[in-house]
Amino acid sequence: MARHKAIPTGAGVRYSAAMAHHHDHDHHHGHAHHGHAPASFGRAFAVGVALNGGFVVVEAVAGIASGSMALVADAGHNLSDVLGLLIAWSAAVLSTRAPSARFTYGWKSSSILAALANAALLLIALGAILVETVQRLFDPQPITTGPVIAVAALGIAINTGTALLFLRGRHTDLNVRGAFLHMAGDAAVSGGVVVAGLVIALTHAWWIDPAVSLAIVGLIGWSSWGLARDALHMGLQAVPPGIDQRAVRGFLRELAGVSAVHDLHIWPMSTTETALTAHLVIPAGHPGDAFLHDLAQALDHRFGIGHATVQIETDPHPVACALVSESVV
Repeated sequence: MARHKAIPTGAGVRYSAAMAHHHDHDHHHGHAHHGHAPASFGRAFAVGVALNGGFVVVEAVAGIASGSMALVADAGHNLSDVLGLLIAWSAAVLSTRAPSARFTYGWKSSSILAALANAALLLIALGAILVETVQRLFDPQPITTGPVIAVAALGIAINTGTALLFLRGRHTDLNVRGAFLHMAGDAAVSGGVVVAGLVIALTHAWWIDPAVSLAIVGLIGWSSWGLARDALHMGLQAVPPGIDQRAVRGFLRELAGVSAVHDLHIWPMSTTETALTAHLVIPAGHPGDAFLHDLAQALDHRFGIGHATVQIETDPHPVACALVSESVV
């Protein structure tokens, strides 16, 4: 017999049972999803798009007029950021749509698609900038440093201000984290462009400009790798970062009356919500709705899993369920 483990009382859970049991979802308590919902950043996305969209135009015009590849590179990256913000903002709105007969989870996973799209968009932008930068590195051109320094300084202010809008949600939503990292990285890059402009003005070493552009590409690629990796993992429905699948299995296995756990799956429903399904073998019989309600609350508070579906089985023999094997999905 499994050891007894106390479970906090509270939220409801969707479940199916080996015996016919009533589906009871306690809407009063609900699932307490951790972190800030992406929709709460609608104003931040709007302000970020407006500020950075205008700045892209100013930066691109100044970069072309001054002949600065570093400024053009930064403008190209800022443009990808604006498009990324638009994609993330759209996903935040779509993820709030109610479930339907066809989309039974609603459009929550649109936030994961947005994260994947942002990662792909970033790689395309970096590739285009890299090609032009390498060409300019072998054939440095004179630049007008005054506009470069002034526009880059403006970029520091705009990107820092935009990054602060996403500061509070950077640990709870992959798209918000991506927006924060992009804006914070852009502020640092603009600072580097200012320093490069000052050095070029003093030395007339024109090669510094494409060299800085190359450093920008490398910095952005390095800082964005984690974001792209996490987006890909979410797209493949991997267990979200911060959740230990073995710890969850151990927790379920130690519940009172549970002799075995199988068909355990943990996956992201969106960039902020996690779902779980599992079969619990309880030979003594179905423990009742209170057990399932308390289990849902415990999974939410302990692991941040807010959408749990648990099936209870009473036959202790492994052959009783076709999904006992971990190799079967």
